[in-house]
Amino acid sequence: MTTASVTLEPLRWWHLPQVHAIEQVLFPGDCWSVEQFWSELAQPTRCYVVALDEDEVVGYAGLFLLPPDADIQTVAVGWDHQGQGIARRLVSDLLDVADSAGATHTMLEVRADNEAATALYRRLGFVPISTRPRYYPDGGDAVIMRRSRPAPSAVTHER
Repeated sequence: MTTASVTLEPLRWWHLPQVHAIEQVLFPGDCWSVEQFWSELAQPTRCYVVALDEDEVVGYAGLFLLPPDADIQTVAVGWDHQGQGIARRLVSDLLDVADSAGATHTMLEVRADNEAATALYRRLGFVPISTRPRYYPDGGDAVIMRRSRPAPSAVTHER
């Protein structure tokens, strides 16, 4: 599989068994239930996207969006597909949605010890603003990060 063969599309109910399987592997102590995903999909303030390699879900991400606020709820890429730029594509897609809807900033929480994710978020313009000690069930800390919407390009008119 190449990153080019992965397509993104809105998360639908028929993706949920594969999404939940990835969730259970990646977040065994804190995984969302299928019912939680159903509840998220039912909310008008949510936008979820899946990364597909043919019919296989290889990643997913979700956004809470109520402009001017946006919050990335979850980002996950299966172990076998990590390091291929899929998470970057998923997050970039959600940021485009947030920016287009008029969100002035987007927040997220990431495990303090997840260096790869933190580096990705920094490359996408997020900066750490706070820490939540012992946020995760295993006692791990969370870093709260924020990205401000890029200013529109200044257009100059010469006369």
